[in-house]
Amino acid sequence: MSEVRPLFSIITVTYNARLTLPPTFDSVREQTCDLYEMIVVDGASTDGTVEMLRSCTDVNLRWISEPDKGIYDAMNKGISMAQGDYLIFLNAGDRFASAETLQMLADAAMDHDFPGIIYGQTDIVDSRGRVLGPRHLRAPETLSPDSFKEGMVVCHQAFVVLRKIAGFYNLKYRFSADYDWCIQCLQHSRRNHYVDETIIHYLNEGMTTANMRASLRERFRIMCRYFGTFHTILRHLKFLKRYINRRCSSASPNKQ
Repeated sequence: MSEVRPLFSIITVTYNARLTLPPTFDSVREQTCDLYEMIVVDGASTDGTVEMLRSCTDVNLRWISEPDKGIYDAMNKGISMAQGDYLIFLNAGDRFASAETLQMLADAAMDHDFPGIIYGQTDIVDSRGRVLGPRHLRAPETLSPDSFKEGMVVCHQAFVVLRKIAGFYNLKYRFSADYDWCIQCLQHSRRNHYVDETIIHYLNEGMTTANMRASLRERFRIMCRYFGTFHTILRHLKFLKRYINRRCSSASPNKQ
């Protein structure tokens, strides 16, 4: 077990998030582990988000507010500002699953000699923070770049990356640069550690959800780049069957 304690850089990008940012802040503040810095990269909000940030007295908080080229440009700014050992991206409205989550991640880092990636499961929540159920794709116990042939098998927010192996997001992708980024991080990670717990409550109202078709088109191109066009087409036939089965299951009158 390492005696060095990891510092987590929790990065949140915002635009007009005055209503959704407070639950994320509260989730971070309630953590029993104080090994973190909170970085907010705001895209020049006009709804009171900036005023709220100015009023925050959190000693672990750093923030900027300026125009950007989109969410992934803002995330790149957050990476540039980060000083921690690990990067965690929490969108406004997302939360840690419990007050012990950050301590659990710190223990995993120290117990396993700072693996390149620590990851776990994700639950979907509504705007009130009520759990709607687990994410439809479960994170596998063993993770490699090839795992992402099956899609975004680990939620971006539950994918905790050692900063020194993390590159920047590719800005040619507007909606799915996180998928590309996760694969790149895995290509540079020698060891990955699975935490068999739900670590993130994900607000299912993000930009990718709102632009699902464009996101899926981008993801298809990314998959072709890494895994080949022929195999990507075959896998999308499998994805279609999985989607139809999931829709039929959710529409079943016998569903509890």
